[in-house]
Amino acid sequence: MKRLLLICWIAACAWPAWAQDKVVVDGNAPDRIVNMKVSLWLPPTHPLVPATKAWADDIEKQSGGTIRMTIFPSEQLGKAFDHYDMARDGIADVTYVSAGYQPGRFPIAADALLPFLIKDGRTGTLAVDEWYRKYARTEMKDTYVCFAFLHDPGTLHSKKKIVLPSDLNGMKIRPAGSTISDMVKMFGGTNVQTSAPEARDAIERGVADAITFPWGSLILFGIDKAVKYHIDAPLYTALFTYNINLDRYNALSPGQRQVIDDHCNQDWAARISSSWIDFETAGRVKLKADPGHEVYPLTAEQLGEWKKSLRPLHEAWAAAVRKSGGDPDAVDADLKAALKKYQAGL
Repeated sequence: MKRLLLICWIAACAWPAWAQDKVVVDGNAPDRIVNMKVSLWLPPTHPLVPATKAWADDIEKQSGGTIRMTIFPSEQLGKAFDHYDMARDGIADVTYVSAGYQPGRFPIAADALLPFLIKDGRTGTLAVDEWYRKYARTEMKDTYVCFAFLHDPGTLHSKKKIVLPSDLNGMKIRPAGSTISDMVKMFGGTNVQTSAPEARDAIERGVADAITFPWGSLILFGIDKAVKYHIDAPLYTALFTYNINLDRYNALSPGQRQVIDDHCNQDWAARISSSWIDFETAGRVKLKADPGHEVYPLTAEQLGEWKKSLRPLHEAWAAAVRKSGGDPDAVDADLKAALKKYQAGL
């Protein structure tokens, strides 16, 4: 008996360092405690941060306390543009990736970024998460893609009224991403690259005349103080993914991987984005009620002119997918089918 206890004691002392000398017994299979770093480039006041905390807390609960996540907001671990590579290289274990931040890198995902395509973030998230799962495993193969989601559509906010594509000619605009940047250039405008916290100052100083931005975030960053006119139409949205380092995921026990899988589904994509969507929607309501702002819809004719003028943008997207070895017709048909299924198309 003493010899058996000695053997057990030696085995316990020889347990590798990464196990942190702690195990949780689930049946006959001990699970080591794993600490994971979650990197977000948004400030703590952004609604996505507490939503991610709720997601992480539920993972810890369902794993019996063996998966513990610490959230690092505000680019503490790296710049927003680097978050895909941070997940790939293990700088963080889970990262928040904006597919449009690196032009040309994720050409399939860019289909969801085309203007006047998706009418709202809630149904759009359901459609886009279902659609992109088929393609993410090849387009983002260096990581484990947890889910995809959208923010509620943003629009053009400006110092002068804009109703037609031709109105952008000669304007200086801060774009939301590479797709909107291409749109601005196509219509004769100039892109002004500046971060969200710097955008208000850029507009007030005349460096920019307009910005494409979601509604609630416009108020959060104080940009509403610098613009007066707002197109009341879903111009664009952005596709985001949560990406997990592959080595970290594969090193988990089967039970722990199942917990992660159970939190990397369409339901959690909707739950993560829900409070953010509500936040952006509330911003639109607030600005519409403010007499100092003019929030105006586009007529059917004006919207038709925008869509007609944007066809070259879709053709450029298709060419990029073909260049990467993909089939743009099949990709686009799959997206349109998903949007129709969830009644998310504009």
